[in-house]
Amino acid sequence: NATIGFEFGYNIQEPRRLVLWEAQYGDFINGAQVILDQFVTSGRAKWGLRPSLVFLLPHGYEGAGPEHSSARPERFLQVAADINLRLVNCTTAAQYFHLLRRQAALLERDPLPLFVLTPKSLLRNPLTASTPRELEEGRFQSVIDDADARTRAKTIKRLVLCSGKVAVDLISSDRRAAAQEVAICRVEQLYPFPNVALGDVMSGYPSLRDVVWLQEEPENVGAWEFIR
Repeated sequence: NATIGFEFGYNIQEPRRLVLWEAQYGDFINGAQVILDQFVTSGRAKWGLRPSLVFLLPHGYEGAGPEHSSARPERFLQVAADINLRLVNCTTAAQYFHLLRRQAALLERDPLPLFVLTPKSLLRNPLTASTPRELEEGRFQSVIDDADARTRAKTIKRLVLCSGKVAVDLISSDRRAAAQEVAICRVEQLYPFPNVALGDVMSGYPSLRDVVWLQEEPENVGAWEFIR
């Protein structure tokens, strides 16, 4: 804990460098909770600081057991206020690349601590791969619509919102072909919440009846309480 505190304290505000702190498991953030509360998420309001540290926190129920599954995204959403942090759960390589580019570009203009949920099982998943063109010409998208469902937008009646690993599990499910009335929308940025982008997605499905949130975490964990 002392080492974590020293590292955070030294790098909490560095407008000329993109500093990333990567945990072996997202649960390791437990040991840094006091530093987070005192200096990172409250840095602007309490100390007049402009923290820009990036936290890479493996998160996902991937069989590693209860101690190595959750980066506690609900904690960050509970302390998120007045745009004091960014919380992201990317599902493609290009998204992650452009997210870091954006963070670097905002270091002096609009610095914020960035928390990135990084499921380990997606590292070698072919569905998360991106083309060189997507890396070169793309940009970070706070919301990714269902390209397949968009081709039959008038028949879509249910929109499923999800984020991160469970979103990839869903779009690759064998049951998807039988659910032609369902669209799957990936919410890549959880905070600040992408109201406008999500509204644009919803308005594109004129026959929509239901909008649901899907997560693999228990009901009182994860993003559900914030999303609701």
